[in-house]
Formats: sequence, C-alpha cells, structure tokens
Amino acid sequence: MALFPQYRNDAYVGGNVQVRSAASIVAILCALASFYFSGQGRELPGFLLALVAIVAGMVGGVKALSPRVSGGMLSIAAVVLGVIAVLFAIVALIF
Repeated sequence: MALFPQYRNDAYVGGNVQVRSAASIVAILCALASFYFSGQGRELPGFLLALVAIVAGMVGGVKALSPRVSGGMLSIAAVVLGVIAVLFAIVALIF
C-alpha cells in the first residue's frame, strides 16, 4: 500500500475513486425516453423503455453496493421513474 498518491502523466491513478454505474445512467435515460415516446402516442416503445429502465435501475442498484461504484440514489430514482413511466404508458394507451 502506497503512502503517497500515485500520478501518471499528471493524472491521479488509483485510490478510492468512485465512478457512476453505467446501468443507472442508462436507466435514467430510458425512463426519460419512455415519457417522451408515451407522450408522442407511441405507447409500446414507451412501455418497453420503462421496463428497461426498471431492470437497469435494479442492476445499477446492485452494482452501487460496491464501494468503488456510486449511483445508488440515481438507480433508486430510475426505478421510481420507470414505475411511473409504466403507469404513464398504460394511461396513454387507454386514453
């Protein structure tokens, strides 16, 4: 274990650097795209994107349990947005 920070090409290397989970970012983008498609009258793609948002949010939440990965709150928000997007797609399909 090094006592001094390690630098390579003027960039910090190693340590406890947290990165965002790509799954949580994908989940948020899918949830937002689901709202867009459902609002445009394309309920099936909106519904499918909402399901992808829920699954990706859960995967991001599991990955966020690692101390090296952040994005747990982002994953929870994605799952909540995905559930709301599913309801929105169903309501848009009915009306």
